[in-house]
Amino acid sequence: MLVLTGKQFRELDEYTIEHEPVSSLGLMERAARAFAQAIERRHKSPRNVFVFSGPGNNGGDGLAIARLLSIRGYSVSAWLFNTKGELSPDCQANRELLDSVPGLNFTEVSQGFDFPEIREGDITVDALFGTGLTRPLTGGFSQLVKKINTAPGTVISIDLPSGLMAEDNSKNDYTSVVRASLTLTVQLPKLAFLLADNAECVGEWEAVDIGLSAEGLRQLCSPYNIMEQRELSRLLHQRPAFAHKGDMGQALLVAGAKGMAGAAILAARACLRSGIGKLSLHTADANFSVLQSAVPEAVLLPEVETECISDCHDTLKFNAVGIGPGLGKADVTAKALRLYLSRSRRPMVIDADALNLIAQHTDLLHLIPKGSILTPHPKELERIVGACSSSYERLMRAVELARRKGVTVVLKGHYTAVCKADGSVEFCPAGNPGMATAGSGDVLTGILTSLLAQGYTPEQAASLGVWLHATAGDAAAQQLGEECLIASDITAHLPEAFAKLKASNTL
Repeated sequence: MLVLTGKQFRELDEYTIEHEPVSSLGLMERAARAFAQAIERRHKSPRNVFVFSGPGNNGGDGLAIARLLSIRGYSVSAWLFNTKGELSPDCQANRELLDSVPGLNFTEVSQGFDFPEIREGDITVDALFGTGLTRPLTGGFSQLVKKINTAPGTVISIDLPSGLMAEDNSKNDYTSVVRASLTLTVQLPKLAFLLADNAECVGEWEAVDIGLSAEGLRQLCSPYNIMEQRELSRLLHQRPAFAHKGDMGQALLVAGAKGMAGAAILAARACLRSGIGKLSLHTADANFSVLQSAVPEAVLLPEVETECISDCHDTLKFNAVGIGPGLGKADVTAKALRLYLSRSRRPMVIDADALNLIAQHTDLLHLIPKGSILTPHPKELERIVGACSSSYERLMRAVELARRKGVTVVLKGHYTAVCKADGSVEFCPAGNPGMATAGSGDVLTGILTSLLAQGYTPEQAASLGVWLHATAGDAAAQQLGEECLIASDITAHLPEAFAKLKASNTL
């Protein structure tokens, strides 16, 4: 699913009007009907509905929605804020249509107005501003937004919460942005919906199909995309009937200082559960006995140090190396990491303390093999690229890092972003807050290392691994609840994630 910019949505509108053909007003009516149906599906009448519309086309949508909901039996009060006496032609046309709707309470505001009494159970429709907004709201509109945000009831924003920009909100004033319970957006999501800073404003979002041109959409290019299960299923390798363990890849995991055996266990079990043929594990000597018991399928490689990892094993026989979970930040471990990075001839999976050591020893960044997969959470990324003022800036820094170093950066979080070396980004729609638990990242490292060793390209491994990890987490949360989910539950539910992906490939 593509994620378009606000400018591209306007271009798609224009293409649809020109080639369908349909008038601009006709397309607005089509959109309003789709929005009204979405509201009606979620909130059956009779309900009190308060519609706040601005002077542009987003306001025209709002007025048309007010008319349609009133006809369908809702008790509707609508306000059009026309403080400059300048309405868009389609907004003006819909303003005139309201005169013929009996029972609809309509007010056009040119100066001050009294905010209505809104109660629990009422619906507020925010149609003040859409993708055309380029700067934070101020003055009367800012005050109006603050009134909406303090009112009870459900707030439904049309296309975008008013005051929110479609992409970059790093300089926005969030006190002047509508906090929607639900955002009904045109056709496809906006980039802003996928960034953490905007979550309280966007609320739940639903992309509403208004029939924009499919041909026009095919002609648009966007670096942003939301993963789709059917597309990912086509990447899955078919395991040959006569396969042996050597055909399924050999992986090396470098993980676990003393006291961090758990990180190594979590990564190793996830790696094994993701289809690897043979797994070797390099860990601190102090962890040997517990790891041999906890992960008997893994081959343990010797380490001279008791409390940390200090040396580097030959990586030539391995198809992939994953390094970082529970690694620690000892000086000798930094030297071992340097050796692993410089000697590896294949892409690696680099996570956790390996990333923190790279942040401390910045020259290590230049040793990362091309095609490697880096899996930072936001703070780990900022230790490498510098402090970021917003989630948008953080995403742009991750994209720039991926492009500059020729790697894939998996920026973890809700809507985990897989940032590729060509500048494109795939967002994962799966996952849940229960996965915000210690060890979840170690599980992801194991999955990615396994897939990379099995011959998937780094980009394929990153996208597949992130989706499988998130989908297994959703299956775990469904069975156990988000509060009760722990990292090992994600590994336990990987079979369900693989089965779901395979099933969609047979449809």
